[in-house]
Amino acid sequence: MELLNEELVARLYYHMKPFIPRRVQLGLRSLVARQKRFAHRGDWPIDQTAAAAPPGFFGWPDGKRFALVLTHDVDTARGVARCQPLMELEMEAGFRSSFNFVARDYYLPADFRRRLAAEGFEVGVHGLEHGRQLYESAAAFAEHARGINRCLADWNAVGFRSPCMYHNFDWLHALEIKYDASSFDTDPFEPQSDGVSTIYPFYHRQADGEGYVELPYTLPQDFTVFVLFAEQDIEIWKRKLAWLAEWGGMALLITHPDYMSFDHPPCFDEYPAERYRELLTHLTTRYQGEFWHPLPREMAAFWKEQVVG
Repeated sequence: MELLNEELVARLYYHMKPFIPRRVQLGLRSLVARQKRFAHRGDWPIDQTAAAAPPGFFGWPDGKRFALVLTHDVDTARGVARCQPLMELEMEAGFRSSFNFVARDYYLPADFRRRLAAEGFEVGVHGLEHGRQLYESAAAFAEHARGINRCLADWNAVGFRSPCMYHNFDWLHALEIKYDASSFDTDPFEPQSDGVSTIYPFYHRQADGEGYVELPYTLPQDFTVFVLFAEQDIEIWKRKLAWLAEWGGMALLITHPDYMSFDHPPCFDEYPAERYRELLTHLTTRYQGEFWHPLPREMAAFWKEQVVG
């Protein structure tokens, strides 16, 4: 019943969203999120029940203590304009990541996609539009799936993440993907807040045995931490990362260049990009040599070959 009520509220919100000023939208979302944060203080940002390693998993490559996967969702044209400095920030720190782009909401230069690939980054598809249209019905999903599959082929991409983190694991089999990344271990602040309660990838299989690897995010999203909660440091990230390292899980993070401020004081829906740099510095100092750092496609290939078999 709780999920049904959340679904009704989400539908109402997204129908009204175009008519609500952005600052008011964020104020309402922040108010609701703060109430949920208190109610879920026992299972967010850490859900202790998610720690158990799955059958068949015997450790990360080279005996690393935990795995680190960095991803970015680019929701708007503002985000596209900030991908370059974000990419350069990561390269300077010695990291690589995936950038998930929306196919129809903004212009994405093909040259930039090619540059990402040439520099060792990954490109994924983040839907045709950034909204809930994909999951309005099975028929709507089937129609979108045709366009998404064309985009996957054009971009030479093997991974998908749904807009707004909506997911239907059965429907996703219609996509020609190696992995999906539209879930999370625990996140009561998402419109569809049913966490998968694991800090490891898992395989979602069809009746014929074929399927895809699901990669849940396990570190809280930057939007939640710095925009909704207006946190002034990265302590939430550090705390969750320490727990993930203790249990040897997968630390998978979503950040959004849309909300990162690189060259100006942050406005009401932004945070300093320096916070992300602080996280990367923390990783290289506190956990140097302790983590395996694959791209999402590499994580999916490892899981499919070594764990699923």
